[in-house]
Amino acid sequence: MPKEVIAIAPRKLVLQEYEENPLKPNEVRIRSRLSSEKHGTNLPGYRGEGRSSKRTVDPKYLIWVDREVERSPFPHRVGNMYVGVIVEVGSDVTRFKVGERVFGYGPIRETHTLSEERANLAPSKLTDEELVCLDPAVVALMAVREGNVKIGEKVAVFGLGAIGLMALQLVSVSGALLIIGIELIEKRLRLAKKYGADILINPKECDAGLELRKLTDMKGVDIAIEASGSYRALHHAIRGTRYGGTIVPVSVYHGEAIGLNLSEEWHINRQVMVSGARVESEPYRDYPRWDRRRIEETVIDLFAKKKLNVEGMLDPIVEFDQVGEGYRLIDEEPEKTVKLAVRHY
Repeated sequence: MPKEVIAIAPRKLVLQEYEENPLKPNEVRIRSRLSSEKHGTNLPGYRGEGRSSKRTVDPKYLIWVDREVERSPFPHRVGNMYVGVIVEVGSDVTRFKVGERVFGYGPIRETHTLSEERANLAPSKLTDEELVCLDPAVVALMAVREGNVKIGEKVAVFGLGAIGLMALQLVSVSGALLIIGIELIEKRLRLAKKYGADILINPKECDAGLELRKLTDMKGVDIAIEASGSYRALHHAIRGTRYGGTIVPVSVYHGEAIGLNLSEEWHINRQVMVSGARVESEPYRDYPRWDRRRIEETVIDLFAKKKLNVEGMLDPIVEFDQVGEGYRLIDEEPEKTVKLAVRHY
């Protein structure tokens, strides 16, 4: 029987067998080749710290409210994206055939079964590694568009995980004149240099907000993209952005807002803060010209034209039966990691 990765308790994963039902006429079965995880969004759930066990979105008012009954966050599947090969098709399937490569959003498991309408044929020009990095690239593209990056802008990107590294490349494509990367982890700083950052800042070594001012004749950057999920980083993004500039928080923030002080530079500098839209934040501000499909197609085109690079981004890459060690690394030793990927065969 095939297996999938299940979190059964805080920081405890198991490879659990599951049954595969016979295919329905309109379904395809996919054997996974490569999967990836989304650190900032999903690690709190792995740790048992996710807010969804206590809070939920009210469908009427579209705000977070307390659950009437707290829900256990376990067990739950983990993972973000996968690439695989079709190994079986239903009798009514016409869009796909056995042997074709497909990709999509889904948990880390050995097979995926879904209707042909939900399956995505993998573009031949994109590698497996590029395909499992589509999600951070999509989020980064939306952040860059929300920030309205134009030719000649000076841009800072806080947090150089997968989303931040994609954002660095996209602001370069957009014509930014100066690109500054801010990150605590040296491994990611080295990668950012290869991806086009002009200047790198490690907040362990200086006052990041002040340093941004010094690097821009004390004016500050035009746009700051905050992709670390750190409230302290958001505070320094505010401090280091010029009067009337734009700040784009991208990550999902967790816990109390320690390190964020809105009584200081925020009101003085009259900046604009705009949420970096999530994929599901529909309709988008520039709808109907831009929708989810166009965003995804644009990212695929950028990969195909080699405008985006993922070399070195998937680190660590672990075998399926060693997935527990991969999660331990990104949780306990993040200085050794960038983005977790799991190879199935």
